[in-house]
Amino acid sequence: MIERTARLIEIRAALERAPVVALLGARQCGKTTLAREVASREGHWFDLESSTDRQALAAAPERTLSSLRGLVVLDEAQTMPELLPVLRVLADRPETPARFLLLGSASPDLIRGTSESLAGRVAFVHLGGFDIEEAGADVLQRLWQRGGFPRSFLAPDDATSYAWRQDFIETFLSRDAARFGITLPPAGLRRFWTMLAHLHGGVLNVAELGRAVSVDQKTAGRYVDILTGTFLVRRLPPWFENTGKRLVKAPKVYIRDGGLLHALLGLRNGSEVLSHPRFGASWEGFALEQVLRFADAERDAYFWGTHGGAELDLLIHRGGRRHGFEFKYSDAPKTTRSMRVALTDLRLDRLFVVYPGLRRFDLDDRITALPLSEVPRIQL
Repeated sequence: MIERTARLIEIRAALERAPVVALLGARQCGKTTLAREVASREGHWFDLESSTDRQALAAAPERTLSSLRGLVVLDEAQTMPELLPVLRVLADRPETPARFLLLGSASPDLIRGTSESLAGRVAFVHLGGFDIEEAGADVLQRLWQRGGFPRSFLAPDDATSYAWRQDFIETFLSRDAARFGITLPPAGLRRFWTMLAHLHGGVLNVAELGRAVSVDQKTAGRYVDILTGTFLVRRLPPWFENTGKRLVKAPKVYIRDGGLLHALLGLRNGSEVLSHPRFGASWEGFALEQVLRFADAERDAYFWGTHGGAELDLLIHRGGRRHGFEFKYSDAPKTTRSMRVALTDLRLDRLFVVYPGLRRFDLDDRITALPLSEVPRIQL
């Protein structure tokens, strides 16, 4: 069992400041476990994928919920968007006799609905799998290779972990995809998702993806939207401004969990990961997710690239300052011409080269080599 104390504190703080909290994250990332810890024995629980709970709420939702006191948990809340206007009424009651914790694994439906119906009444908390602080610096390689989904990371061996991830993928393909609006048959969607895995860390070409599975560009883009909205894929937007250079204006794409990436690529253990041609891109995605988590930078993160070949893996804007990040799987990272171009063209205040070593040191003026294990303590 891994304690997720910081996440519990974050959820409880959100419940203190808002009558409704939406806890968002992929399926099986630990939302229910954390919610049960928050609710303890005093909470009221509704699983909206349970026919019994759905019927209880569908018949008379306001009467059912208005009588409850304390914490009320609605699991898979995006499956009943008609409850959101009811929650607005209940959230506005004097003295707030109940607070509501919504668990969701599909962000567009839930965020859109809560933003429209619960404006000013809802706080959002995003949850991923285990991060490097929760897992511990001594098992970074395992976290990278197996990913952060609790059952995958905590599996007794690599074979069991890999089997769990393949089962997760099959469940999404055979059950969840159609419910979220993907009409591709499971085999076609697996090919689509696997192609995204091969593009991991690269620029997204939606038209090419669509041609591979015989759908038009608009449909392929919608499928990417769905995979992004279910927290399985990340699109990192480009940053562009007038620097006098031709800039890349398409987003980069990542499979958010390294373990799922490796399962889609058929990599069963650490040795196979390290021998794969895309292992550098895999490391980049893993380290990028950790930086975004601990820098709390979901809303102000970009990449930057020119058609001349200069690029920056991650650009974060914070308080009027610009911070750059490069991710290198190397024991002794070095400065590159691309880094110097990024420093100048983007007017970076600091550039961090995140690597898997143990020692922090300066590579040059404004360029610092930063061990991944120190990312949780980063100050921007």
